[in-house]
Parts: sequence; structure tokens; C-alpha cells
Amino acid sequence: MISVEEMAFVLEALPDPVFILSRSGKYVAVFGGRDDRYYHDGSGLVGLYVSDVVKKDKANWFLEQVDLALETGGLVIREYELSNRDVKGLLDEGPQQPIWFEARIQKLNFLVEGEEVVLWVASNISERHEMEAKLRELSDTDQLTGLFNRRKLERDLTVHYEALKRHAVPTSILMFDLDNFKIFNDTHGHYKGDEVIVAVADIFRSELRKSDIACRFGGDEFIVGLPSIDMQHAERFAARLSECLKRELSQFSAGGIATTVSVGVATMVPDDRSYKDAVRRADKALYDAKRNGKNRVFSK
Repeated sequence: MISVEEMAFVLEALPDPVFILSRSGKYVAVFGGRDDRYYHDGSGLVGLYVSDVVKKDKANWFLEQVDLALETGGLVIREYELSNRDVKGLLDEGPQQPIWFEARIQKLNFLVEGEEVVLWVASNISERHEMEAKLRELSDTDQLTGLFNRRKLERDLTVHYEALKRHAVPTSILMFDLDNFKIFNDTHGHYKGDEVIVAVADIFRSELRKSDIACRFGGDEFIVGLPSIDMQHAERFAARLSECLKRELSQFSAGGIATTVSVGVATMVPDDRSYKDAVRRADKALYDAKRNGKNRVFSK
């Protein structure tokens, strides 16, 4: 049998910090955290409340997780971030990247000073979280252009369609196709064709808002999603953006035939069954633009 004294040594040797927290958010005890690559000494927290240590919104989140573990009696697992901006008494300066933790929270079957308590084990998962973020980015990104791919576009447009249905927030869709691109490729080769594709992507990055969605939809087709933009403003923006592209692409030509862009514009409407209805309208408008002479903007 391990003695009480030996158990105390075991608890102190734990690499990850272990907290006993009361329902009111008081740090009753702190154990472990001996992996000094990731953790500071937490013994000074004993007797303080979570609200003494972190700012209000973050403290409320901690207390919500404690309540959940106490009410369900089961193991609660949560990932969360902490930065110097969350901690009281620190300047809003320092590392730009937050530290990510995985919390495992379990109700304990005894009271401390008349309060229910939980065991909160905090594991630093920053390296894992960064790797997962990089993998997600790679899975969502077109390799040539660095724009989003079709998978990411579909997820984001689904979210914006829900915003339309719930809050009447419009999202417009621009579909671009490069005119005469096959001729250019046949004349100059695929490597030069890639330069054209990348030039288009660079224009999108310089002209779009951070909230906009730019996607390489196919070989020389692109889709741009414009959240909170109605049809009238989308048409004006499409015209301006097509002029920017025209100027940039003027350096690319094949046999005297200019490489330009045709654009189809559509806006999600309440009668749409999904975002796909708006994409189909944008595709039809793009087809009409190509059929009517190319290098122009049509809307549906």
C-alpha cells in the first residue's frame, strides 16, 4: 500500500497540473505541473478564485464547465486557449499565439467547506493544436494558388445560407471563368498557364475583404463569396474586380487574343433550398456572359 506521504509525492510529480476547483471557482488545491517546458508553478493559486485570475468572459466559461461536470457527474473534456490577454494584471503584449489546453474535468464525491468540487486536469496541447490547424489548412487550400478549395467553399457557403435563413443576412456569389485560357495554354504551355491562375489569385487576395471567400473551383474557374453583400453591390463589385483582372491579365495573350474574365453574379434568396441554388444561378449567368461575347459581367 502507498502511504499518504508517498501519494503526496506522486501527485506533486505529475507532469500536467491538476486543480481541485469548487463550484464557486475557488482553487482548493493544486498538484503536479512539473513539466517546466509548459507550466509555471501554480501553488500560488490556492485560495484564489478563477475570477481573481482571469478576465470575466473566460472566468464564466471555466465556471460553466465546472457546473456541467458537477451536474452530469461524467467526465467533461474541453479544449480551450489562454493568452496573456485573458489573465488579469498582464499587459496586452507578448506572444501572439495563445496556449492551448485540453481539460479533463471530473466531479469528486466529497465536499470542501460545504461546496461540491471537481478535479480539473489541464494538458498543454499547443503543439498538437498547431499541427492540426496546419493539416486543416492544407486540406482546405488549393495547392497552386493558396486560395480555398471546393470543400472549404461548400462548408462556408452552408454557414452563410443558414445566416440568410435565420437572420436575413444576404450572401452574393461571383463565378469567374478565364476567357481564351485554353488557347493560351495550347500556345504557351501549362507552366505559363499556371502563372495566369496565380495572377488571378493574387488579385483576389489584394482586393477582397478578410470576410470574403475566394475559391479555385476548377481549372480556370473561381468562385468568390461575399457575405452581407446584396445583388446591387455585388454587381458593382464584380465590375470593378473584373477591370482589375483585365488590367493584370493584359500581359498575358496568345496569338493576339487577350486573356480576360467573364463573371456570373447571383445572391442567395430566402426561396433557395440551399446555397447550391445560388451557385447554379451564378453558373447560368456566367454561361450567358460567355455566350454574349465574353469579358463581361452578367447576373441572375
